[in-house]
Amino acid sequence: MIVRIITEGQYNLKGSYLDRLNELDNQIVSVVAAGDGEAFRRLFKQMLAIVRKRGRSLPPDELVESDLILPAPDITLDEARELFSGEGIIPA
Repeated sequence: MIVRIITEGQYNLKGSYLDRLNELDNQIVSVVAAGDGEAFRRLFKQMLAIVRKRGRSLPPDELVESDLILPAPDITLDEARELFSGEGIIPA
């Protein structure tokens, strides 16, 4: 599975991590809806850490279609409200 982190690049991540990313996505939807910025930042950092640590970074000149696109690490809570709603960024 190819995951893009906006402003960072793409990572090849084993599909077995999708369930954990989806769990975090669902939790993020809840905390964003509640307006809990601290919990949002903590959970989003965990999501990014999985991709960065478990994924293999693709060379910048190797562009492939992304299966999942994560927002930039510096996303604000207000911006997150637009993305992390309903089913979140990872559809069930």
